[in-house]
Amino acid sequence: MTTRIPAGRGSGARRRFRPRPGFPNFSTPAARHRAGPTRPRRSHPGAAALGVVDYIDGLLDAFAVDPPRIWAGGPYSGRAGGAGAFAEFMPLSPLEALAWRTRIEGSRGIAERERMGPVVGWQRHFRSSLLALGTDFVYLAPAEQDARLDADPGFRDLLYQHVVEGAYAAPEYSGNRDLRGWQAIEFPGDVQPRGYTDEEVEGRE
Repeated sequence: MTTRIPAGRGSGARRRFRPRPGFPNFSTPAARHRAGPTRPRRSHPGAAALGVVDYIDGLLDAFAVDPPRIWAGGPYSGRAGGAGAFAEFMPLSPLEALAWRTRIEGSRGIAERERMGPVVGWQRHFRSSLLALGTDFVYLAPAEQDARLDADPGFRDLLYQHVVEGAYAAPEYSGNRDLRGWQAIEFPGDVQPRGYTDEEVEGRE
């Protein structure tokens, strides 16, 4: 049985969540490197600096907290005025909870999760694929790391999706550390309720 703890509230403070026993723990340097491409490209800080692994940890163990860390609240984060409510995660409806548990945990032989057949969840996919990359992955040359990732295109694509989400989603989801992901792509982020100034609108190409 999972012990539920309240998700971060109002203050916007971000919390690190520990995976449950038996779940892949990305906290060691080698495991964190296997969890996602961390090499910075040009002026980009890279996935490791942006806290992408913390984002993935939080997503894969979203149901360790109540409400689950799926939908951030709103309407405002407080970064541009208004009450900061992004950190107040929203409860899921029963149907949403079923869909997200199936997506993350897999069907696990549960009838209501297997109406369309068995589902391999993200947790199992990450666990098996990270092990398949090998304990020496962190020491390999970039080309060899890419080759091993390319050998499992399903995991490579899933990992890419989650790395991008962690790098550029709102920081309340535990990635995009210090807003550096948005800064790297010159994205102003959530600007409501302040909105854009006339100069910002006119200055855009």
